[in-house]
Amino acid sequence: MSIRPLDDRIVVEPMEAEEKTAGGIVLPDSAKEKPQKGKVVATGEGKLLDDGKRAPMSVKKGDIILYAKYGGTEVKVDGRELLIMRESDVLAKVD
Repeated sequence: MSIRPLDDRIVVEPMEAEEKTAGGIVLPDSAKEKPQKGKVVATGEGKLLDDGKRAPMSVKKGDIILYAKYGGTEVKVDGRELLIMRESDVLAKVD
């Protein structure tokens, strides 16, 4: 099954949370923070403007992004955990 977001929405595959701290301490699952970094796997066509045109998307498939901590809606597609969110929930692109 494939998933295609509409308008200014994007589909993101979250990256795994860090398993160790900077000091080398291994974190249990209960202490891990929710990931805020992910890879864009699909984008919509862009927000529909009042004049009928579409605003271009600022992210594209394959981009690594940082997003709001509790942004997006979690969905499971073909066994993969994905997030569907609006482009406005994206905080930054990672170079």
